[in-house]
Amino acid sequence: MNKGKRAEIFARLRTANPAPTTELEYASTFQLLVAVILSAQATDKSVNLATKTLFADAPTPHAMLALGVAGLTAYINRIGLHQGKAKNVIATCRELIEKHGGEVPREREALEALPGVGRKTANVVLNTAFGEATIAVDTHIFRVANRTRLATGKTVLAVERKLVKSIPDEYQHNAHHWLILHGRHVCKARRPECWRCIIADLCEYKDKTELYEAKK
Repeated sequence: MNKGKRAEIFARLRTANPAPTTELEYASTFQLLVAVILSAQATDKSVNLATKTLFADAPTPHAMLALGVAGLTAYINRIGLHQGKAKNVIATCRELIEKHGGEVPREREALEALPGVGRKTANVVLNTAFGEATIAVDTHIFRVANRTRLATGKTVLAVERKLVKSIPDEYQHNAHHWLILHGRHVCKARRPECWRCIIADLCEYKDKTELYEAKK
């Protein structure tokens, strides 16, 4: 895909949504970190339902650590992989208190050293909480990037690196959110809704759905 198409794609996404952000609900950087850990292989909706009560009762690392694994599990037991996530969150709370004074570090290396925090989670926190121009490639971004040919790759890291390299600077900070939201609500996994896609004419996906083709 050429530079002109890339720029136009993000210009349209920005016009449609000038100030995109995560659909996870949180009131602090710590709560964002926990919500992102819980969101792995789970929907934001299911995470928000669980954290609404969790964050009210245990809004800080100290309060959440006091719940223990069993106590935390009671709040998140409807989220996929909740047992492993509960252990990781409690271990992360302990490390935040013991190593970082109860604060979420803003350095990638320190973030990725926390239990349950990989590159994608670190990228979300760095972008959303600390304003860095990172791209957290989840299944939605991986799909959209490959389908549109914004950035093709067989691994999430390959796609991330190509996106960072090719997205115009003025769109770098919000690109992560635009692509996730587009993949979640329009460019869906089973059947992309090309007929209502604002970048369909720029997209280089070869198998656009029939309704889009009929509309042309």
